[in-house]
Amino acid sequence: MGSSQSSDKLYCNRYLDGNGPPSLVQQANAEVNGIYKVLSGTQPQGHMTWVVLHRDLPGHPNDNTLQINYIFPDGIQTDQHPHPGQPYAGLRLCAYLPDSREGRRVLKLLDKAFNSELLFSVITNNVGQDVIATASIPLKTQAEGGIKVDGYPDPDYLKNVRKILKDKGIE
Repeated sequence: MGSSQSSDKLYCNRYLDGNGPPSLVQQANAEVNGIYKVLSGTQPQGHMTWVVLHRDLPGHPNDNTLQINYIFPDGIQTDQHPHPGQPYAGLRLCAYLPDSREGRRVLKLLDKAFNSELLFSVITNNVGQDVIATASIPLKTQAEGGIKVDGYPDPDYLKNVRKILKDKGIE
C-alpha cells in the first residue's frame, strides 16, 4: 500500500484517539439522529408490583385486569428534588391495564420506565407540601369512570401511553 501502516491500524487509531463515531452510550445521552433518550429521572426509591384480578375493565370485556401497585415510603429529598434535605410524603398508588397482549406489552414498558426512574417525581403541591406524584407518563388510576377520572373505558390509552414512553426512550 506504500505506507508503513495498514488501513486497519489507522482506522483503529482513530477510535483509540477518540476521533471515531460516538459510542452507544454517547448516542443514548445526546441528540443523535434527532432522538433524545433519557436514561434516568428523579423518581425516589420505591417498589412496583402487579397482580392479575379476575375481572374485566370497561372497554375490555374479554380480558382480566392487571393491577399495578406502586409503593413509596416517606423520605428525604435529594439534590434532584425541589427542596434537598427536606422530607416528602410517601405514596401508595394502584394503576390498571387490561390483561391482554397489548396490556402486557405496556406493562413491560411501564416496568422499564419505573426502573429508569421516569414514572414519578417529588413535587411541591398547591398547598406547599412536597409529595410524590406521577411524572409526565399518564397512569390509569381508576378501573372505571372514564377518561375524566383517569379510568376506563379509554380506547386510545394503550396506544397513547406507548407513544409517550417511546418519546422518552422507553421501547
